[in-house]
Amino acid sequence: MPLSRLAALHGVATSFSPSPGRTVAASDAAVVAVLAALGVPAATPDAVRTALTARETELRERLLPPTLVSWSGAPTAAGSDHGPGARESAPGADGEERAPDENPPAPGEGRPTPDVIRHGLGENPPAPHEDRPETGESPPARGGDAPAPDGSPSVARASVADGSAGAAPAQGDPDPAAPPGFPGDSSLASALAALPAGTRLRIRTEQGETRASAEQLPLGVHELEATAPDGRTARAHLVVAPTRLPAAPGRTYGLLVQVYSLLSRRSWGMGDLGDLAELTAWAGRALGAGFVQVNPMHAAVPGAPTDPSPYRPSSRRYPDPVYLRVEDVPEFAYAGEGDRDRVRTLLERAERQRESVLNKGALIDRDAVWELKREALELVRDVPLGPGRRAAYCDFLAEEGEALEDHATWCALAEVYGSDWQKWPAALRDPRSAETARARGELMDRVDFHSRLAWLTDAQLATAQRSARDAGMGVGLVHDLAVGVHPGGADAWAQQEYFAAGMSVGAPPDAFSVQGQDWGLPPWRPDRLAESGYAPYRRLLRALFRYAGALRIDHVMGLFRLWWIPQGRPATEGTYVRYDAEAMLAILALEAYRAGALVIGEDLGTVEPGVREKLHEHGVLGTSVLWFERDWDGTGLPLPPESWRADCLATATTHDLPPTASRLTGDHVELRDRLGLLTRPVEEERAEAATDVGEWLALLARLGLLQGTAGGQSEDSEEAQIQALHRFLLRTPARMIGVWLPDTVGDRRPQNLPGTWDQYPNWRLPVADAEGRPVTLEELAASPRLHALIDVVRAGRVGETGGGCGPDAGVSGPDVAESGPDSGGASPRTAPPGARPD
Repeated sequence: MPLSRLAALHGVATSFSPSPGRTVAASDAAVVAVLAALGVPAATPDAVRTALTARETELRERLLPPTLVSWSGAPTAAGSDHGPGARESAPGADGEERAPDENPPAPGEGRPTPDVIRHGLGENPPAPHEDRPETGESPPARGGDAPAPDGSPSVARASVADGSAGAAPAQGDPDPAAPPGFPGDSSLASALAALPAGTRLRIRTEQGETRASAEQLPLGVHELEATAPDGRTARAHLVVAPTRLPAAPGRTYGLLVQVYSLLSRRSWGMGDLGDLAELTAWAGRALGAGFVQVNPMHAAVPGAPTDPSPYRPSSRRYPDPVYLRVEDVPEFAYAGEGDRDRVRTLLERAERQRESVLNKGALIDRDAVWELKREALELVRDVPLGPGRRAAYCDFLAEEGEALEDHATWCALAEVYGSDWQKWPAALRDPRSAETARARGELMDRVDFHSRLAWLTDAQLATAQRSARDAGMGVGLVHDLAVGVHPGGADAWAQQEYFAAGMSVGAPPDAFSVQGQDWGLPPWRPDRLAESGYAPYRRLLRALFRYAGALRIDHVMGLFRLWWIPQGRPATEGTYVRYDAEAMLAILALEAYRAGALVIGEDLGTVEPGVREKLHEHGVLGTSVLWFERDWDGTGLPLPPESWRADCLATATTHDLPPTASRLTGDHVELRDRLGLLTRPVEEERAEAATDVGEWLALLARLGLLQGTAGGQSEDSEEAQIQALHRFLLRTPARMIGVWLPDTVGDRRPQNLPGTWDQYPNWRLPVADAEGRPVTLEELAASPRLHALIDVVRAGRVGETGGGCGPDAGVSGPDVAESGPDSGGASPRTAPPGARPD
């Protein structure tokens, strides 16, 4: 059908598979609406035929697509010193990229060695699809990822990206392992070979060089210009990235925490960046932890009340100033010199706010905390900056350029017109309009205030990461990147050209949610990303990597495809849109390499075939949660530790799941029953939960992990069982082991209960003990229960390297799923078919 063909050529799926062996067709109305959001009219048969002819002609006649990708070399371990680091190619004052001052090191000096790119077939051209086996397995060393045995360089593996799916079949969803774009072979070598004979190349590298050949290019995002003999020209962004992301510096464990929930005796009613710095210093020095993973620190949409979810921010690029430790701002010591009573009153109010949460059962109130901090920061802003501080602030403004100006302008306008720019006066909805420029000038004092807040928050985040590394952490802070942004927020306003108007991201109906899910986040347009060389994505990653030792990417499957839902329609009436995963991963690898940082993909739930293999191929770690590690394609029993994947962060729970104590005791079922969230009789839910826990405890017993519990606890105690579950995690080959901080003190309350809004205080609970009493950072540091669990983890880390080590490793029986790598059974899955635990 013409509509299906047109959709495929723009990366829009016309069907999807909610479960193996089942295919569901997307409605024509959804496909037409999504195409319209991509600027493709398809409302009538004539419009479809016209658009199809235009697209086919465009793909046939163009010399190059907008973005090309070349993979090259292999990076060093994360956290190591190599090259200029995250500032290797820093953004300039105009937001564009600035080349580094120094030349890249020669091969062998700690930087990846770029592979050779040939114009035309040249020498040793790759065979078709040589670099991407159909099985999705990582290619062998001779396939293009590494030098040949004789040491000669191999041909660069590459893809051609235009943000569409030109090579996709006419029906159904495009091949997930093959990036969309130039029809035919997707390698760079093939794209160049397809150019007319005699075509001249000119490459302007990110480092400021001009070349006539695509051989031995340095890492970076370069500009490639092709001029055909008939006078036609084409320009493309050429991304040269290391084949694999930085690797973990040995096996490590760390803590997982929601920063707002971690209060100390110095907090103003919620955890802040001062608390985070204290946590990293203590965990690194006293506990031997290698990392601390935190919630997204993105700037929230202001309001009354503010949406407490960190996963629906106003901006992903700039952090939320509500996390500032006001007393750590140097100018605070001089604030209110003419009005000391006002400062004293603010501190007294902050103390009352803190005590209400810690001692009176109050929930964390971001709005109240921000009201206090905003008032204090207004006083701080009145203190003149010293010469050095002023110079640093000016550097920050120049470096951030237009992006920061836009963010601060949105914040200033939101104070006047409300926090949804779509409801502002029409002229102000355009960030580039003359009226917006005039309003910015009139509000310059407020624009400067919000710019200053971004600078202060950025500095305290950097301090927290330095604190972690100074404490000996190999990784340090693991920051979290949310899937998207609020449609009324700063990013959606400032980057309108990159977002698909009238669309929302979500999930299709499946066994977990028969109605599907609408997350209320506008998606990026893949075509606009490709045309820009993925500029907003590059800048976002660079900003986050500035103070991160690793980055967790929520719903990492979104690098491959996202479920688009036309606004006003139910989530069932959407369809998938394909992104160029090769380009997205190349940009990710490039920026992670420059920062020397790891990347962890949250790949829980339903994952299309080939995605985990592709992520593994490029060094993106996965996420494995104990309760979901079962042989879902076979017996359904828990997987033995040696059957787990190695390249992952393994945990017992996450922020969206019940704490481990709640899971073991069945409290999570009772909570959902009290809130009326169960869809089956509570007796069935209890029985299923008990069976689930019982099977895991049986496996722990067979492995001898319930014996010798720390702290003198009996084997039947919930605390002893939590220790045993973490011993199990240490038996797996997982490179990173995460300990949910509330688990260390027996907290039974989930931080977020999916499917609830007002029924449950999501994102507003402090860390608490088993009785629900809030526990401060100071009390955590002195907690015998915490130290008993950490002793288990540290002892296991030293004595066991994972992957079936120890006398009981590899024991199998009726309580252990026989589906390990050598068992001949089905490969393990991270979650049951259709499950979306996040």
